[in-house]
Amino acid sequence: MNPERALSNGSWPADDRHSVSIIEMLTPIWQRVLRRPSIGVKDDFFEIGGDPSLARELFIEISRVCGRDLSSTMICQAPTILTLAALLEKPAVLRWSPLVLLKAGTEQQPVFLAYGIGGSSVDFIQLARSIPTAHPIYGIEAKGMDGVSEPLEHVEDMAEFNLDAIRRVQPHGPYLLIGYSLGGLVMLEMAQRLLEAGENVGLLALLDSYPHIRYLPLGECMRLMARRAIRRVNDVRRVLMRDTISEIVRRRRPRLQIVASRGEGASGPPSTGVSLAQAALQVRDKAVSALGHYRPRFYKGKINFVGAETPSYFPQDPAAVWGHLAAELEVETAPGNHVGMIATQFETVASLLARYLAEASSSM
Repeated sequence: MNPERALSNGSWPADDRHSVSIIEMLTPIWQRVLRRPSIGVKDDFFEIGGDPSLARELFIEISRVCGRDLSSTMICQAPTILTLAALLEKPAVLRWSPLVLLKAGTEQQPVFLAYGIGGSSVDFIQLARSIPTAHPIYGIEAKGMDGVSEPLEHVEDMAEFNLDAIRRVQPHGPYLLIGYSLGGLVMLEMAQRLLEAGENVGLLALLDSYPHIRYLPLGECMRLMARRAIRRVNDVRRVLMRDTISEIVRRRRPRLQIVASRGEGASGPPSTGVSLAQAALQVRDKAVSALGHYRPRFYKGKINFVGAETPSYFPQDPAAVWGHLAAELEVETAPGNHVGMIATQFETVASLLARYLAEASSSM
């Protein structure tokens, strides 16, 4: 009898005691992380207040208690206490795949999403779930996130690695590709290679994705450098003001600061999960290097570009960057900054992507 059946009749047979113990271990952790007095074993993590940041906190706690190095991407496969308990029982739970199913679907063609520098598929799950489409949606994990394989240092190698993975799910096109930040450049290179191989790319959508500043048009490069300089000055001012206030508080309330410091030391990073954290840093370092070395080529197809409405460290005019690099370019904006448009204000992006997918489906 499986755990779900046992729940329905209120009894737990002897061979399900392991599931019971795992559920009993997981439940208080979920309650602490989500700050809820009670959570049902079938409650969906993201439907009861969970987000990618809390998912990472959740798995740090679970890793500490279990004594196992667990990735937060597991929440994509098992978003309830019941399904996570069943997953943790399996000996193959630590097997790693670059493709993570973020949303199931009935359409034949899947959608593939690539995250940016230092990101993970779990950062895409709320966006993926918000896209009203029947296409299954997969997130692509960077090589090396498992802490075993070696991270890649060139966009071209990342593209080839991703193509090998998606061809196992979808041997032939039309392919539906969406990339955020650096992931957009990787998807662009994948689309280039697919077209060169005679395949059909049904959709190539770039979400606030730009080349390294050295590959921008001169005018955009100068404007971006000036804006970054102003922003750095403002950042320094904020840091100085914050440090000044902190020093005043420290002098006036020394005992409070000592207590706080002791509390922070007591709740430092757990020893488990460190290897995956180190792996993520290595992947990020390689990704930064890859960004600096990749110069986009002219793309013979269409690019759907969604830019952030709030200025950041990136160019403000996507058309000035991508207009001469694509046969056709459609530009739209979404609320939020570079991070917020995906992390917290993803509804507009989800709506735009749903429209792009519908248009692509109609032409397949």
